[in-house]
Amino acid sequence: MKFARYLLSITLASFLSGCTAQEPQMKQSVTYLHLLKKTPFFTRLDKSQLKWVIAHSTEWEAPAGMEVSNRLDANGHLWILLDGGWQVEQGGRIYKSGHADAAKWYGGEYAELLPSDSRLVTNQHSYVMQIARTDFNEMLKLGFDFSEHLQEGKLFYMSH
Repeated sequence: MKFARYLLSITLASFLSGCTAQEPQMKQSVTYLHLLKKTPFFTRLDKSQLKWVIAHSTEWEAPAGMEVSNRLDANGHLWILLDGGWQVEQGGRIYKSGHADAAKWYGGEYAELLPSDSRLVTNQHSYVMQIARTDFNEMLKLGFDFSEHLQEGKLFYMSH
């Protein structure tokens, strides 16, 4: 009887410890204006526009291997790689990108360019920015100059 209780307690402890193991998660981070203005996606913005971006976005610190977004949820937000690296995985292929590459953004109104199996995963410790689609559309209406970056990304996503 003591042995059975011992086995039961070990099994229960093992099960519970497995339940408390945490999956890697993104942590909210602070966006600094002096760093944002050096990030390729934002270099054409003035100081007041950068402040607007900071007030209408969320920066996240993401560990390597973290799924940031996928085709199913990409429509509601535009994701921008600030630092580190990520990869777009779709159609059985992997396309790695840094913050100066064509695929430095993902989703938003351009989500329809993504195949149904598309997902965005960090491939190293990274910082990413999430902007609600409505806020990004407002930035475009206000004349924020992202045209070059959006065009490069559209060409990338249409050809992959």
